[in-house]
Amino acid sequence: MLRRKTAAALAVVTATSLLIAPQAQAAPTQEIEWQKCFDTPPPGLPPGGERLECGSFTAPMDWNNQHNGKTITIAVSRLTPKNGKAKSTVFTNPGGPGGPGRTIPLLYLERPKLSENAEIIGIDVRGTGASSNVTCGSFNADGLADPRDRSRANLDLIYGGMELLAKFCQTKSGEFGRYVSTDQTVKDLDLLRQVLGKKKVSWLGYSGGSWMGAYYATYFPKTLDRIVLDSNVDFTLPWQPIFDDWGMAFERRFRVDFLPWVAKYDEVYHLGKTGEEVRRSYERTRAQLNAQPVTRPEGVYNGVTLDYLLRGTLYNKNSFADGARTFAELAGAVPARMSGLASYPDAQLGTAYSILCNDTPFHGGRKYLERDGARDGAKWPLVGYTQIAGPCAFWDRPDVKLKQPNGIGVAPTLMVQSVRDPATPVEQAQRAHRNFKGSVLLTVEDEGDHGIYGFGNGCVDDVVERYLVDGVTPAKDLKCPGVPLPAPDGQAGQNSLENVRRLATHLDK
Repeated sequence: MLRRKTAAALAVVTATSLLIAPQAQAAPTQEIEWQKCFDTPPPGLPPGGERLECGSFTAPMDWNNQHNGKTITIAVSRLTPKNGKAKSTVFTNPGGPGGPGRTIPLLYLERPKLSENAEIIGIDVRGTGASSNVTCGSFNADGLADPRDRSRANLDLIYGGMELLAKFCQTKSGEFGRYVSTDQTVKDLDLLRQVLGKKKVSWLGYSGGSWMGAYYATYFPKTLDRIVLDSNVDFTLPWQPIFDDWGMAFERRFRVDFLPWVAKYDEVYHLGKTGEEVRRSYERTRAQLNAQPVTRPEGVYNGVTLDYLLRGTLYNKNSFADGARTFAELAGAVPARMSGLASYPDAQLGTAYSILCNDTPFHGGRKYLERDGARDGAKWPLVGYTQIAGPCAFWDRPDVKLKQPNGIGVAPTLMVQSVRDPATPVEQAQRAHRNFKGSVLLTVEDEGDHGIYGFGNGCVDDVVERYLVDGVTPAKDLKCPGVPLPAPDGQAGQNSLENVRRLATHLDK
């Protein structure tokens, strides 16, 4: 799913017969010219990262009308074993939807069982990264109005902004924007498999990458070998109800994990000795920032920006210390220590909304959004007022008809899910598991991180690699314990999706 800070997190139709790309048409005439991704190793590049190679290939802009001759470019990367002998090929996806993925193979340098046995492929899917881009013209109204303010004038700003964002994204992306969808992207992926000369590949996807992996398996069930879906959306439903659960899941993570953790370290943060006291500090600070915004080197903080700060913090326990520190500084409780914040490129925003709004229908208009936002916000105030998919209510949706993922004929699928994931709640993973035949669910107990495999949980790492590398499919659903929350000075935080996204800014184009 999309996430973080002031850039706005972004984090079922009837089955139909679709035209699948002829496998012999484009692949034999293409060969990827691989070159080093980094001419000069950037700061923080993990050992072995210099081996990452980048390249590109072309695909039809519209797979369902290939004869018009219009093509796009897809940028990819690969990380091969040091001995050059890969036993398998694994396609990866960091989620978003629309997250650039060329640096994600670097995550697995710390997982030698995978990286020394497999060729790991990173992909900037159509629309984002170094692939052919869509854009919203750098327009984004998210965060400019406080969603808690339900006055008529403020609602006009909120929903007028959503409508304007939809117009900007579709107008500025032009014709190509209508073809940035899951239906088109999975056909790019299978073309990539052919260009690489592979009969079968495996899939490892996080968050929105679980959606993409389930659909790739549904469209091309015979070409996927092993499938790992980590931090799952309910890919058996449309996008709209998926985001309806955000408020509940973030509020749960906020109240069960983050607030008590901050209270436990009151001698560090001075925000309250109980979770409820910390929550009141949040509400008080939020109101003060709305009355008098605070300027820091990374930007201006008001109440909404504080919400975004905390929302981004909840994805990973290793972010708790930095998030709480900034929260405390904004509350005036501890001396300020200034630091920069990350943001996503506009191409990812455009890709995310193109996928969300093109893929599946959105039901309801502004009146529905007003009622829905007021109801969810009253129950889950941290995130419940935020309506990520809202611009889809104003989207001129093309005639996209996705196949229905049901798991029939698909390789065994290992789903990994933490019980308090804020962005992809466990309830969605459980529903998708029930409705996706042949799937096995690995539940991580007493855990709320978004993205589990490869991030320090030894039990999860062992189960995933026994399947992904050794081919041992779990016979039944499994459970692993979570990793305890760290002390404020015990943050690891290096092996993370955020770190590889940072490294993406150093890629040679």
